[in-house]
Formats: sequence, structure tokens, C-alpha cells
Amino acid sequence: MENILVGLDIGTTKTCAVIGTMNDSGMLEVIGVGVTPSRGLKNGVIVNIDNTTSSIVKAIDEGELMAGYEVSDVIVGVGGQHVKGQNSRGVVAVSSRNRTIATQDVKRVIEAAQAIVIPVDREILHVLSKEFSVDDQIGIKDPIGMSGVRLEAEVHIITGATSNIQNMIKAVEKSGFQYRDIVFNPLAAADAVLSRDEMELGVALLDIGGGTIDLIVYLEGGVAYSTVLPVGGIHITNDISIGLRTPIESAELIKKKYGCAVLDLVDPSEVVEVPSVGGRPPRKLLRQELTQIIEPRVAEMMEMVERELVLSGKKDMLAAGVVLTGGGSMLDGSVEAAERVFNMPVRIGSPRDVTGIADRVSTPQFSNAVGLLKYGLKMSQVRAGKFTPEKGGNVFGRIKKWIEEYL
Repeated sequence: MENILVGLDIGTTKTCAVIGTMNDSGMLEVIGVGVTPSRGLKNGVIVNIDNTTSSIVKAIDEGELMAGYEVSDVIVGVGGQHVKGQNSRGVVAVSSRNRTIATQDVKRVIEAAQAIVIPVDREILHVLSKEFSVDDQIGIKDPIGMSGVRLEAEVHIITGATSNIQNMIKAVEKSGFQYRDIVFNPLAAADAVLSRDEMELGVALLDIGGGTIDLIVYLEGGVAYSTVLPVGGIHITNDISIGLRTPIESAELIKKKYGCAVLDLVDPSEVVEVPSVGGRPPRKLLRQELTQIIEPRVAEMMEMVERELVLSGKKDMLAAGVVLTGGGSMLDGSVEAAERVFNMPVRIGSPRDVTGIADRVSTPQFSNAVGLLKYGLKMSQVRAGKFTPEKGGNVFGRIKKWIEEYL
């Protein structure tokens, strides 16, 4: 089996490795999965390289054992508050004498759009083309072959702190693997869980992780906004630990088994057993009491996202609503809690169009890793000239010679 890669999602609470390849029909075939707790990150940023390295090795070893193959190349996801997104525009004159737009013109306008001032301690992760304008005609996805004098491009640029990116690379290489690409986590998750129709209509994807919520907005098929918020599932766990006076490990188990984000959805008579500290016997309490701890925290998290969407100016454009993914979206009542805040349709996003041991990666917690693997396999085929990416997302497929520079 050729071209086997690993999608490596190194999160605040877990490290997930999904091993797979692309089958003859162009679908992702998953052959191995490994998951292990993360102990070297805080809010999506590495704070201990040795612990992070250990998590990477354990997750990939577990995936290799299941797959029956040894791997060397990984596609790494990056997140954390150091990642920033901003929109930019570039303008160039069409260079050919007959005023027909060529690949070279598109390359120049993308270069012009990304000519922004970036601090020396930051680097560009992605330059994502949203749309082009030719003279007075706007909303063009592929201008090659059109006639015009002035070509303008609108792009979304995602940057990250160089030190954090380098630490991620060091952890991967110290684990004995080579990184093939580094991808902004929600960009990968979007590829795994969103439909093309949702991206065209307008959709917000919330990737709710352990330490952060990654937000990415698609309009007319392209990325229009992205940001990272410093809250996640671990904050709910901490609230439970403090409120119920129980260890963090027990609070996490209680959250997963009995947690709910909306009080109205809980049976008033249901009882939960809570482990105590210091050798004391476990206690019993109503599940409603647990929900009363969780509900305000989830509401606060959704309200933070709501404020970001309002500030971005994109909230009223989300005809396809909001999609929740990531491990934090698996909390009971998360859809109902989000709908109350956003006042629009909300659904849970799980990996789509996957074959092989698809049942092992069919939940939202694997969206990032599956998306990273999809991204890596498609880019491998682009570089080999065997695959043309869909238009409307990243820089389109006809510009194969330089696509690596901007994706």
C-alpha cells in the first residue's frame, strides 16, 4: 500500500493519530488509529517538549500496531491563541498584451495580497484565496482565461508564532517522524465535516477542544474569518472538580458520562455517584446539580463565540448556521445550548466520506486528525499531478506549479 500518511492532532487533553491512504475512488481509507492523553500542552501550546514527544510516540505506535504498517511522514495540526487570521486584498495590472488573465497574473495578485506587515516572530501558515475581481466584475472564483485590465484578489491569511510552530516541529522530529505539512486545525476539521453546500451558503465551524475553541467561517466557498478562543472542555472539567470537590480525573469521567449543557433536558430524579478525595466514600447527588455547574460555563463559551461572530460582521451571513465539532461538542445538550445563544440552526459535525475502519473515527473528537490526513493525502496527489483541488477553498487547482507555496 503506497502513500500512507498520519494525521496528527496534538491537543491539550489528547493526542490522536489517524493512519490512512487514499483508495482508487479518491476516498480516505483509514487503517489505523491511536489515542493517548496529552501532558505537554496548555491551551493548545506546547509547554513541555519531552511530554509532548512521549504522547506522539504512544499515539502513533498504537496506530501502527492496528494498521500493521510503519509510518514516517505526518501531517501536523496547529492551534492555540497564537494563531491569527486576517483578510487582505491585492491588485495588479493584467500583464499580457491581449489582456487575457494567465496563471502568472494570478500568482502575482496573490503575492500582492500577502504583502502585509508581519512581526518578525510570526510566520504565514496559509494564504487562502476567497474570490477575485476583474475590472468591475466581482465574486469570481477562477479568473484564468478571462479578459480584463485590473485583477484583484481577496485572501485570508493565517499566521502563527514562529516559536510555537518550531516547538511543534521539534516535538515531531524528536519522536522520530518527519512532518509533511503543518495545517491550522479548524481548516483541516472543515475538510472532514463540512459539505461544499454549507461552505457556499455560509457556515461557522466551532472546533471545541480541551483548551481552546477554534472558530472558522466560510462564505461563498472561501474562508472569511478565523480566530482561536482560550476556553475549552478542560474549563468545564475544572468547574466540576471544584464544584463537586472531586479529583480532575473523576470530574472528566463524570462530565463524559453524566454531563449535560441544558438543565431542561435532565431527568429531575436521576442520581449521579461522585468520587470523593482523601479516601472518603463516594457521594450521590442529583444530575441536575451537575448540570447547574455545566450549563453557565457552556453558555459563557457560546456567548464568547457569539461576540466574535458579531465583531467579524459575518453572523448575519451564515445561512447554513453553525457546526460544532471536536471532543467538547460531544457533551449532551451542546446543540441546544448553542441554538439558544446563536438563534440559528446548529448541528454536530463528524468525519464524512471515510472508508476502512471508519467506525473508529466516526465521532467529532477525530475530526481534526481525519481532516489533517485528508489534507495531506490530497496535497501529495497535487504534487504528483494526480489530483486537482476543488475551487473556492484554497488556491485553485490549475495553479499546480506553485500551489505548495500558498496552501
